Amino acid sequence: MRAAPHIVSLRAWGALLALTVLGTVLSQDAVSWLRPQYAGLAILAVAIAKARIILLDYLGLRGAPSWRRGGVTCLVFAGLLLAGLYMVG
Repeated sequence: MRAAPHIVSLRAWGALLALTVLGTVLSQDAVSWLRPQYAGLAILAVAIAKARIILLDYLGLRGAPSWRRGGVTCLVFAGLLLAGLYMVG
């Protein structure tokens, strides 16, 4: 049985809120024990996770199998490219 659309929306909002709080905590001095490069990579990973939630749940692309395979794969590869550029620069 599938969950009602408003329940899925509430779960997505909760996940986005939690990821936003995590990204904010990672950007503060509270995690000074973490090297800045790794903190930046963690913030990038949080941003990619948020983008995935927005694309799949809010735009309704979870029901499109081709998008889930190709689109999310492209999103992950773009994140890896950005992470590599971040670490080099």
